[in-house]
Amino acid sequence: MAERKEAFEFEAEAGRVDCVIEWPDQSPRGWALVLHPHPLHGGARDNKVVTTIARACLQYGLVAVRPNFRGVGQSDGVFDQGKGETADMQVLVEQFRMRYPDVFAGQWVLAGFSFGTSVAAQLYSALQGGRQPDALILAGPAVERFRFRDIAVPEHTLLVHGEADEVVPLAEAMDFARAHGLPVTVIPDASHFFHGRLLTLRMLVQQRLQAL
Repeated sequence: MAERKEAFEFEAEAGRVDCVIEWPDQSPRGWALVLHPHPLHGGARDNKVVTTIARACLQYGLVAVRPNFRGVGQSDGVFDQGKGETADMQVLVEQFRMRYPDVFAGQWVLAGFSFGTSVAAQLYSALQGGRQPDALILAGPAVERFRFRDIAVPEHTLLVHGEADEVVPLAEAMDFARAHGLPVTVIPDASHFFHGRLLTLRMLVQQRLQAL
Protein backbone atom coordinates (compact mmCIF):
# COMPACT_ATOMS: atom_id res chain seq x y z
CA MET A 1 0.00 0.00 0.00
CA ALA A 2 1.47 3.38 -1.00
CA GLU A 3 1.36 6.52 1.09
CA ARG A 4 -1.62 8.68 0.32
CA LYS A 5 -2.59 12.26 1.05
CA GLU A 6 -6.06 13.71 1.33
CA ALA A 7 -7.58 17.07 2.13
CA PHE A 8 -10.08 17.10 4.95
CA GLU A 9 -12.06 19.71 6.84
CA PHE A 10 -12.99 19.58 10.50
CA GLU A 11 -15.59 21.90 12.01
CA ALA A 12 -14.66 24.06 15.00
CA GLU A 13 -15.89 27.16 16.81
CA ALA A 14 -14.90 29.59 14.04
CA GLY A 15 -15.95 27.27 11.22
CA ARG A 16 -13.96 24.91 9.06
CA VAL A 17 -10.41 23.82 9.84
CA ASP A 18 -8.57 23.08 6.61
CA CYS A 19 -6.32 20.01 7.02
CA VAL A 20 -4.22 17.60 5.06
CA ILE A 21 -4.07 14.01 6.27
CA GLU A 22 -1.25 11.73 5.15
CA TRP A 23 -1.40 7.97 5.54
CA PRO A 24 1.65 5.71 5.92
CA ASP A 25 2.38 2.86 3.55
CA GLN A 26 1.66 0.34 6.31
CA SER A 27 -1.10 -0.26 8.82
CA PRO A 28 -1.01 2.87 11.06
CA ARG A 29 0.51 2.67 14.53
CA GLY A 30 -1.46 5.75 15.49
CA TRP A 31 -1.42 9.40 14.51
CA ALA A 32 0.44 12.69 14.80
CA LEU A 33 -0.98 16.21 14.98
CA VAL A 34 1.64 18.71 13.77
CA LEU A 35 1.01 22.44 14.29
CA HIS A 36 2.44 25.31 12.27
CA PRO A 37 4.07 28.68 13.09
CA HIS A 38 2.52 32.16 13.41
CA PRO A 39 -0.37 32.68 10.94
CA LEU A 40 0.32 36.41 10.56
CA HIS A 41 3.95 35.82 9.58
CA GLY A 42 3.47 33.30 6.80
CA GLY A 43 2.93 30.27 9.00
CA ALA A 44 0.99 27.45 7.35
CA ARG A 45 0.72 23.68 7.33
CA ASP A 46 3.24 23.41 4.45
CA ASN A 47 6.05 25.08 6.43
CA LYS A 48 9.26 23.06 5.96
CA VAL A 49 9.81 22.45 9.67
CA VAL A 50 6.22 21.21 10.00
CA THR A 51 6.51 18.93 6.97
CA THR A 52 9.87 17.62 8.22
CA ILE A 53 8.33 16.59 11.53
CA ALA A 54 5.29 15.15 9.76
CA ARG A 55 7.47 13.15 7.38
CA ALA A 56 9.35 11.58 10.30
CA CYS A 57 6.03 10.62 11.89
CA LEU A 58 4.72 9.24 8.62
CA GLN A 59 7.78 7.08 8.09
CA TYR A 60 7.43 5.77 11.62
CA GLY A 61 3.94 4.61 10.68
CA LEU A 62 1.73 7.38 12.03
CA VAL A 63 -1.09 9.10 10.20
CA ALA A 64 0.10 12.72 9.94
CA VAL A 65 -2.48 15.49 10.34
CA ARG A 66 -1.43 19.05 9.44
CA PRO A 67 -4.16 21.67 9.98
CA ASN A 68 -4.15 25.31 8.96
CA PHE A 69 -4.99 27.62 11.85
CA ARG A 70 -7.71 30.26 11.67
CA GLY A 71 -7.47 32.52 8.65
CA VAL A 72 -4.84 30.39 6.88
CA GLY A 73 -5.60 28.59 3.62
CA GLN A 74 -9.24 27.55 3.61
CA SER A 75 -9.62 27.69 7.40
CA ASP A 76 -12.28 30.09 8.65
CA GLY A 77 -11.86 32.72 11.34
CA VAL A 78 -9.12 35.17 12.27
CA PHE A 79 -5.97 34.91 14.37
CA ASP A 80 -6.82 34.61 18.07
CA GLN A 81 -3.44 34.74 19.84
CA GLY A 82 -3.49 31.01 20.52
CA LYS A 83 -6.69 30.82 22.57
CA GLY A 84 -9.13 30.09 19.74
CA GLU A 85 -6.53 27.99 17.95
CA THR A 86 -6.15 25.76 21.02
CA ALA A 87 -9.91 25.39 21.30
CA ASP A 88 -10.10 24.47 17.61
CA MET A 89 -7.45 21.78 18.03
CA GLN A 90 -9.31 20.31 20.99
CA VAL A 91 -12.39 19.99 18.78
CA LEU A 92 -10.26 18.53 15.98
CA VAL A 93 -8.92 15.85 18.33
CA GLU A 94 -12.43 14.80 19.29
CA GLN A 95 -13.62 14.74 15.68
CA PHE A 96 -10.57 12.73 14.64
CA ARG A 97 -11.33 10.25 17.44
CA MET A 98 -14.89 9.85 16.19
CA ARG A 99 -13.92 9.53 12.52
CA TYR A 100 -10.89 7.26 12.96
CA PRO A 101 -11.38 5.42 16.28
CA ASP A 102 -8.94 2.62 15.46
CA VAL A 103 -6.16 5.03 14.54
CA PHE A 104 -6.89 7.21 17.58
CA ALA A 105 -6.59 4.18 19.83
CA GLY A 106 -2.95 3.74 18.78
CA GLN A 107 0.04 5.90 19.59
CA TRP A 108 -0.51 9.65 19.54
CA VAL A 109 2.17 12.27 18.93
CA LEU A 110 1.52 16.00 19.34
CA ALA A 111 4.07 18.35 17.79
CA GLY A 112 4.41 22.05 17.12
CA PHE A 113 6.85 24.57 15.69
CA SER A 114 7.22 28.15 16.97
CA PHE A 115 3.67 29.52 17.55
CA GLY A 116 2.48 25.94 17.14
CA THR A 117 4.40 24.96 20.28
CA SER A 118 2.23 27.25 22.37
CA VAL A 119 -0.94 25.72 20.99
CA ALA A 120 0.48 22.22 21.42
CA ALA A 121 1.56 22.75 25.03
CA GLN A 122 -1.76 24.30 25.99
CA LEU A 123 -3.71 21.62 24.14
CA TYR A 124 -1.75 18.96 26.03
CA SER A 125 -2.65 20.68 29.29
CA ALA A 126 -6.31 21.04 28.30
CA LEU A 127 -6.55 17.29 27.82
CA GLN A 128 -5.61 16.47 31.40
CA GLY A 129 -8.01 13.94 32.82
CA GLY A 130 -8.59 12.42 29.39
CA ARG A 131 -6.51 10.84 26.66
CA GLN A 132 -3.24 12.77 26.36
CA PRO A 133 -0.60 12.33 23.65
CA ASP A 134 2.10 9.72 24.17
CA ALA A 135 4.76 12.19 23.03
CA LEU A 136 5.04 15.98 22.89
CA ILE A 137 7.53 17.52 20.46
CA LEU A 138 8.28 21.26 20.60
CA ALA A 139 10.63 22.83 18.04
CA GLY A 140 11.68 26.47 18.35
CA PRO A 141 9.41 26.87 21.38
CA ALA A 142 7.52 30.13 21.76
CA VAL A 143 5.13 28.76 24.38
CA GLU A 144 5.21 31.69 26.79
CA ARG A 145 4.57 34.31 24.11
CA PHE A 146 1.01 33.07 23.58
CA ARG A 147 0.23 31.35 26.86
CA PHE A 148 -3.23 32.09 28.29
CA ARG A 149 -3.52 29.26 30.83
CA ASP A 150 -1.42 27.24 33.23
CA ILE A 151 0.41 24.47 31.46
CA ALA A 152 1.93 21.16 32.46
CA VAL A 153 4.09 19.31 29.97
CA PRO A 154 5.51 15.80 30.40
CA GLU A 155 9.12 15.24 31.46
CA HIS A 156 9.71 13.26 28.27
CA THR A 157 8.91 16.29 26.06
CA LEU A 158 11.34 16.64 23.16
CA LEU A 159 12.42 20.30 23.18
CA VAL A 160 14.59 21.27 20.20
CA HIS A 161 16.06 24.71 19.63
CA GLY A 162 18.50 26.34 17.25
CA GLU A 163 21.56 27.92 18.83
CA ALA A 164 21.33 30.90 16.47
CA ASP A 165 17.53 31.27 16.58
CA GLU A 166 16.86 34.87 15.53
CA VAL A 167 13.14 34.82 16.41
CA VAL A 168 13.04 33.04 19.76
CA PRO A 169 16.38 33.53 21.55
CA LEU A 170 17.99 30.46 23.04
CA ALA A 171 17.76 32.08 26.47
CA GLU A 172 13.97 32.17 26.16
CA ALA A 173 13.85 28.46 25.38
CA MET A 174 16.15 27.78 28.33
CA ASP A 175 13.88 29.76 30.65
CA PHE A 176 10.90 27.70 29.53
CA ALA A 177 12.83 24.46 29.93
CA ARG A 178 14.06 25.46 33.38
CA ALA A 179 10.53 26.32 34.53
CA HIS A 180 9.28 22.89 33.51
CA GLY A 181 12.30 20.75 34.35
CA LEU A 182 12.97 19.80 30.72
CA PRO A 183 16.22 19.05 28.92
CA VAL A 184 16.89 21.05 25.74
CA THR A 185 18.46 19.68 22.58
CA VAL A 186 20.36 22.56 20.98
CA ILE A 187 21.40 22.29 17.33
CA PRO A 188 24.61 24.32 16.87
CA ASP A 189 24.40 27.28 14.48
CA ALA A 190 20.79 26.46 13.59
CA SER A 191 18.38 29.33 12.88
CA HIS A 192 14.73 29.53 13.89
CA PHE A 193 13.70 27.73 10.70
CA PHE A 194 16.53 25.19 11.00
CA HIS A 195 17.94 26.12 7.58
CA GLY A 196 20.44 23.46 6.59
CA ARG A 197 19.62 21.51 9.77
CA LEU A 198 16.29 19.95 8.87
CA LEU A 199 17.85 16.50 8.52
CA THR A 200 19.19 16.82 12.06
CA LEU A 201 15.76 17.82 13.32
CA ARG A 202 14.20 14.90 11.49
CA MET A 203 16.72 12.50 13.06
CA LEU A 204 15.92 13.82 16.55
CA VAL A 205 12.20 13.33 15.96
CA GLN A 206 12.82 9.81 14.65
CA GLN A 207 14.83 8.96 17.75
CA ARG A 208 12.01 10.19 19.99
CA LEU A 209 9.46 8.13 18.07
CA GLN A 210 11.58 5.01 18.36
CA ALA A 211 11.38 5.42 22.14
CA LEU A 212 7.58 5.21 22.18
